[in-house]
Amino acid sequence: MRGYLDTLKVIVQIALRNLFASRLKTLIVGGIILFGSLLVVVGTALVDSVDASMSRSVIGSVAGHIQVYSAKSKDELTVMGSMAMESPDLTPLDDFAALRRTLLAVPNVKAVVPMGLSAATVIAGNTVDVVLERLRALARRKLAGEDVQAAYESEKDHVRQIITVLSAEVDNIRKIQSEKAIAQDDLAAVAKAVSPELWAGFDRDPYPALEFLENRIAPLASDADMLFLRYLGTDTDAFAKSFDRMKIVDGQAIPRGERGFLFSKWVYEQQVKLKTALRLDKINDGINKRSQTIARSEELQRWIKQNTTEVKEIMLQLDGQKTASFRRLLQGELGSQQSDVAKLLAEFFRVDDANFARRYRFFYDQLAPMLELYRVRIGDMLTIKSFTKSGYVQSVKLRVYGTFAFQGLEDSHIAGELNLMDMVSFRELYGFLTPERAREVGEIKTMAGMKEVARDQAEAELFGKPDLGGAASGGSARPVDEAEAALRSLAGRQQRAARASQSYDPAQLEQGDVLNAAVIVKDPRRISQTIKDIEAAGAKAGIPLRAITWQKASGLVGQFVTMIRAVLYISVLIIFAVALVIINNALVMATLERMPEIGTLRAVGAQRRFLLGMLLVEALAVGVLFGSLGALLGAGIVGVIHAMGIPAANEILYFLFSGPRLHPSLSPANVIISLAIVLVVSAISSIYPGLLAMRVSPRQAMQSDD
Repeated sequence: MRGYLDTLKVIVQIALRNLFASRLKTLIVGGIILFGSLLVVVGTALVDSVDASMSRSVIGSVAGHIQVYSAKSKDELTVMGSMAMESPDLTPLDDFAALRRTLLAVPNVKAVVPMGLSAATVIAGNTVDVVLERLRALARRKLAGEDVQAAYESEKDHVRQIITVLSAEVDNIRKIQSEKAIAQDDLAAVAKAVSPELWAGFDRDPYPALEFLENRIAPLASDADMLFLRYLGTDTDAFAKSFDRMKIVDGQAIPRGERGFLFSKWVYEQQVKLKTALRLDKINDGINKRSQTIARSEELQRWIKQNTTEVKEIMLQLDGQKTASFRRLLQGELGSQQSDVAKLLAEFFRVDDANFARRYRFFYDQLAPMLELYRVRIGDMLTIKSFTKSGYVQSVKLRVYGTFAFQGLEDSHIAGELNLMDMVSFRELYGFLTPERAREVGEIKTMAGMKEVARDQAEAELFGKPDLGGAASGGSARPVDEAEAALRSLAGRQQRAARASQSYDPAQLEQGDVLNAAVIVKDPRRISQTIKDIEAAGAKAGIPLRAITWQKASGLVGQFVTMIRAVLYISVLIIFAVALVIINNALVMATLERMPEIGTLRAVGAQRRFLLGMLLVEALAVGVLFGSLGALLGAGIVGVIHAMGIPAANEILYFLFSGPRLHPSLSPANVIISLAIVLVVSAISSIYPGLLAMRVSPRQAMQSDD
């Protein structure tokens, strides 16, 4: 043992002496190793931090740790990161109660949340339709003798203001384009709407004029918004408990046992908000969050131009009183004597870097309180229509209880693309046979005289049996007209009941179909084993299940970190492949230059393994020294980045960073991996020079000096 230690001591001394003797080669090789080590430490720290941040985003928002769905499904499940309107084709799991019992029996499962994904389009009200509806209601009350004169006159002035705006828009189109750009019928309708004749007898009999305005003028406004909504049907109470990052921003949560809808705050702002106000918000974010300037940003300039040219959206909301208020406020702010409110608004929105902050505050402090900033307000009833999986259109009318967001992900469209709906309404929209619908079908069958018949009796029951008098008898079926009348009556009652009732028995949440379920686990480190246990438990219970990790459930977003990690490792591989070649060449050259020394060592009794060990120690010494320096420098860089944070330059990075900034952290594994790679590369690079030195005999080495 003593002899081995002495030999090792001699090898180390010779190796270190040789390294100092050829400093230039040592520095070249060491520099490459230092850079590679630094890259590995910083790169793996960043990737691991992004991975951890994104996992918090995905797990804490929608996916949970594991997603479970039927193994019979045609498509793969993706719960987020896709703006496609078509949902994946999943085979329903028809008994959530049984599924829940099966999953909760798995040791590591903490909670199970029922889910279903789908999409729909919703029309968010035409301003003219809304105003005319209010005016019609006030006219009805006025004719009934109620004292609503002030509100009635204000609403009537609003309608006339809208018609004036539309008339001006028609005139502009005729000037800019041509008479043919507008249909003659539309021109005649606008001319009639502004004529004194239409309004002369309006107070006595408003209904003919209202009918005309609703049918001919309202369609010309064309300011209704088509909302493309992706929504998640779920048990909203269980969802809020399991995903603790969820918070109610506006309004309230959907009460237990009530049908309802919650807008994602991101969707509510991006799709439902007044477009002018939304563009002002984007300009403000660009200046304050991304350090942009109006003078240099084409994007900000484009939004400003849109605001100055698209003031109609605001003008349609102004009645006579609001028009006067807007005129007074804008004249005071702009120091203008212009009386045309549309021109004043255009001038107000023509902002620059010097006045934007003031006008932004002025808009929200003075003008916004007089406007409807959102097409759909909290508390409104929202009619959602969607195609069921069977292909027919189904609709539900739900109260909008509020908006929600996930803490730290408020500005992320990936986390904010899904809205929430109660599970009972989702099943109805999706086309599942809910208990209420089953009862309705049974009632329809009874009222229509339908009955179950055996297959072999179907023809006789359908076409009747000849009796003794030759007449055909249809059994107990009612006459067609009576059955149709019964169906119409039932349909009418069902529609009225649907409009009146927004409640359901909470027990129905457990008694029905789901498309998928989110699983929250107790120990995230055991996700792989838990997935195997879930699929095994499903097979045992007769429920074929497919379980996937949060990363796979998040689709392309979840694969982003894998892609980054692959790019990092490929870069590291290239760098160290180059380092391997350079180190190998340097050691070969050093070996050839030291042939006399090698011959002398062989002559005095040095064994081949001694020479191999000497070159190996030289390579490892360079690797350890410069690899450690690179790791320390990388750790310092990570520390600086952690203190400063990496800002999220766009919405995707906002989601990946789980917030506005990423603060990467260093783990021991990052340093260990770096040093391990350096040592392996150093050891491999010394093998060929060592073999070369081992082949040299003492006589050949001594002769090379002559």
